Amino acid sequence: MNDPIAAPAVDGMSEFIENRTYEEIQVGDRAVLTRTLRPEDIQLFAIMSGDVNPAHVDPEYARSSMFHEVIAHGMWGGALISTVLGTEFPGPGTIYISQTLKFSRPVKVGDTITIVVTCMQKFEHNKHMIFDCACKNQDGLKVIAGEAEVLAPTEKIKRARMAMPEITISDREARYRRLFGRARGLKPVTAAFVDPCDLNSLQAAFSVRDTGFMQPVLIGPEARLRAMIEQHKFKLGSTRIINVAHSHAAAARAVEMARRDEVEALVQGSLTTEELLRAVIAPNGLRTARRLSHVLYIDVPTHPRPIIITDMMVNIEPTLPHKVDMVQNAIDFAHLMGVPEPKVAILAGLETVTPRMRATVDAAALCKMADRGQITGGILDGPLGFDNAVSLMSARTAGIKSAVAGNADVLLAPDLESGNMLAKQLEHLSDAISGGVVLGGHVPIVLANRGDSVESRIASCVLALLVANQYRKQRSA
Repeated sequence: MNDPIAAPAVDGMSEFIENRTYEEIQVGDRAVLTRTLRPEDIQLFAIMSGDVNPAHVDPEYARSSMFHEVIAHGMWGGALISTVLGTEFPGPGTIYISQTLKFSRPVKVGDTITIVVTCMQKFEHNKHMIFDCACKNQDGLKVIAGEAEVLAPTEKIKRARMAMPEITISDREARYRRLFGRARGLKPVTAAFVDPCDLNSLQAAFSVRDTGFMQPVLIGPEARLRAMIEQHKFKLGSTRIINVAHSHAAAARAVEMARRDEVEALVQGSLTTEELLRAVIAPNGLRTARRLSHVLYIDVPTHPRPIIITDMMVNIEPTLPHKVDMVQNAIDFAHLMGVPEPKVAILAGLETVTPRMRATVDAAALCKMADRGQITGGILDGPLGFDNAVSLMSARTAGIKSAVAGNADVLLAPDLESGNMLAKQLEHLSDAISGGVVLGGHVPIVLANRGDSVESRIASCVLALLVANQYRKQRSA
């Protein structure tokens, strides 16, 4: 028996594809291929095959299934067997005759599958071969088993490996539609758009009005607003304008209207975040017993589920008591977004607790507080690095066994700087869609960066609508 032949790793492939002929292969010879399932593998397989079974492509549906998360198409593993036979063993010139497959367990994102193809029989009269095909996961558990019969090549073939084009999947519109779909059927909220004296703010106000999410009230210098509306040909219709002299007055008037329940949400326009929040946290502002904190809903195409990040806009250097409220706000928001028991990763630079790094100590305290019922509704773990919070592969490599590691729904950043950088990296480098809202006040508040797209602003308004609707239910209960 010859030594086993290991197929090269994806990113270490040789520049040639070379087969093994019928004469070169002996009974007992085998080839091995190892692959790790990525979210984009599932998406590409669904696009190619047309199999959009929600168990594979709909994270929300998958959570309610027997597997509790998105799983790979069964034939993804079958395709890997074909990859071995067609490219390595026997390789080019091989003709499939038949294939049997028996599926034993699902393959989930982050699972590493090892495919072993072993020659069991040779038939001299027709150059056919029978191969045993076995696929196991990283725990050594059988995933797929079967047999393949092929017509083996009789001539030696060595060809340059063809370079495949890079494929980028962009489903931004579909992801926005899924988010907007959460607001379907809800009564629109009356929202104060505070000093909306720039094009993106005005466009967002009229867009959410026209889609039925909000009834905007524009608060700002009326002459300036009317001039912009006329210049950009917006239709004012029955939308109210409340005239004030400047942005400070706009913020104060919006807060006053919210305290009187005349509006159910605030949306930042062209004034600064500090200016708006100063009015919100004033003695006669919109504070409640819960600390204000910002949650960012972010949907990254290469990740199997949306993530909630807190806090990137409000709490600069949060203390432990601040983080308690921030975590609880985020858990409550995750419930609203359909996650019944959110997994919360307390981020830090290390996975071990050390007094020299406050974030790790805070993480340990928060987890213990959750154990004692001081934080409810979610599962907490930390300290965790970002990689181990969102990647099962990283968590398993690091030997971290946790219900949260690799499966986090909520990420608590150590401070505003790290949260802001993390969020913006995902937004700008990964084709993510996002929306954010401030929780913990009398009404939800939408904050906007000047560079936010209109789509992102609308997404934030949809989140504010969902939160405001929840507040309605709580106040009427």
